Amino acid sequence: MTRPIDALLDIMIRLRDPEHGCPWDREQDFSTIAPYTIEEAYEVADAIERGDKAALRDELGDLLFQVVFHARMAEEAGLFAFDDVAAAISDKMMRRHPHVFGDAKIASVAAQNEAWEAHKAAERQRVSGGADSVLDGVALAFPALLRAAKIGRRAARIGFDWPDARAVIPKLVEEIAEIEAELDDGAHHEKVEDEVGDLLFAVAQLARKLDVEPETALRRATTKFERRFRDVEKRAAEHGTGRDLDALERLWQQVKREEQ
Repeated sequence: MTRPIDALLDIMIRLRDPEHGCPWDREQDFSTIAPYTIEEAYEVADAIERGDKAALRDELGDLLFQVVFHARMAEEAGLFAFDDVAAAISDKMMRRHPHVFGDAKIASVAAQNEAWEAHKAAERQRVSGGADSVLDGVALAFPALLRAAKIGRRAARIGFDWPDARAVIPKLVEEIAEIEAELDDGAHHEKVEDEVGDLLFAVAQLARKLDVEPETALRRATTKFERRFRDVEKRAAEHGTGRDLDALERLWQQVKREEQ
């Protein structure tokens, strides 16, 4: 009996067949497929966020297809194949879980996280021959807030960090004051952008210190705003409010109270 994964691998081979395959699939390369891979990962996260298990199954399939697509292109180029990808991640998981597949003892989630990061750092050093910085290996393609949190976490490994979450708050106040100062001085766009970036970076570090995933927190906050704003729009239309800001604010506060 053919396994589903084998059938999927065969489908990918046919799609990429130089003579009888799909013209679109044949023309793709790693760089053109990468945006679709990222998109599918986000759609998996969206299905989880919505609690839609049927959609999650479908989106995981779409994401798996992206892995198969990249592996097939690599095999055509003589680099590696899908089995090599599966073998590599299997080896990595066993190597990074010596408390499961070996004799190591890890007593807590925190200890496991620390051991995991230590394994990753050691692997990076082996690959690079000695990493130049603790910041090496943080992908540029990560969403900005996620990357900011990861960069902060790496810097914290050598003690460059706030002692706790409360200690970050004065930094937020400082960054807001600097934005206000730029606005008072005429608000040069590039400088304001720089200061807003500093503020967002500091917010990412506050989230990190509170053990909050900043991308998830912002996504949920945006979803909440969207839900409330749509409700405000509906009520404003029913009451003929138009664009009266005071009236819209009253509706906004009403929606918030009702949700709470």
